[in-house]
Amino acid sequence: MGARGAGVSHRSQGGASTPQAEARTQLRRLGLRAVKGLGQHFLVDSGVLSTIVDASELKAGDTIVEVGPGLGVLTAELIRTARKVVAVEIDANLAAALERRFSDTPQLTVLNADILDLEPAELLVCEGPTTGAMHAYKVAANLPYSVGSPILRHFLESECKPTIMVVMLQKEVAQRMVAGPGHMSLLGVGVQLYGRPRIIHYVPARCFYPEPKVDSAIVRIDVYPRPALGVGDIAGFFEVVKAGFSAPRKQLRNSLTLGLDLTPPEAECLLHDAGIVAKRRPQTLSLEEWAQLHEAFANRR
Repeated sequence: MGARGAGVSHRSQGGASTPQAEARTQLRRLGLRAVKGLGQHFLVDSGVLSTIVDASELKAGDTIVEVGPGLGVLTAELIRTARKVVAVEIDANLAAALERRFSDTPQLTVLNADILDLEPAELLVCEGPTTGAMHAYKVAANLPYSVGSPILRHFLESECKPTIMVVMLQKEVAQRMVAGPGHMSLLGVGVQLYGRPRIIHYVPARCFYPEPKVDSAIVRIDVYPRPALGVGDIAGFFEVVKAGFSAPRKQLRNSLTLGLDLTPPEAECLLHDAGIVAKRRPQTLSLEEWAQLHEAFANRR
């Protein structure tokens, strides 16, 4: 999603001001404004907020990492139930406002940082008799359009993976994440190797202040304990997948020739070894077929 945070959490009734107006007023009261460069669009629809909370299946013992808490409306809901919430906010002014608002909330830690600069394990080390152990944790995030995919990879490729991710993304990006063979993408392969993504709810632009130019979607990813299909060499696997998608409009024999620096006959032999017709295009392959192609490439090496 294009948002980096949440705003007011209720709808207007009768002659009351609109949620968008209340978010604008709240920002003005704090001496802040939405920063375009950070992709800040604040959630102002309580129904959408409830959907995110419900999809996260919060329990009393949960540890939650919230990315992009913004004005803290989702944060306030998370701390009602979760044992610990770590809210990572890149905007220093919003982070300071969150610390003031929740100064008497010991289960909340606010970090002013870029999540891409922090390893998840750094956020989750236990204290006391189990020092050094890692808590199972979930992620709740409103992701800016420009860095949504890198943030997903940051968590999914980490040694310390979450059990569930509930994220807001641009609608088209969410659809690519969940698409199967026929519409598969590099992003879809990258997410589906690590977990099962599904779209929970579509979110129109009017649910934010300021309104983004596109609609969004809430996606839940149930993260696998280990990568699907028993892929051991993750780097090698993605070398093949990226090569395949290097020219997505071309047939696989052509894109692999370019992407893996093969001759056309070598690319055709590779696809034959994997049991894949050379004329197919990368978006038609299933996750299992990408694994077969990677295995054939590794054997030829």
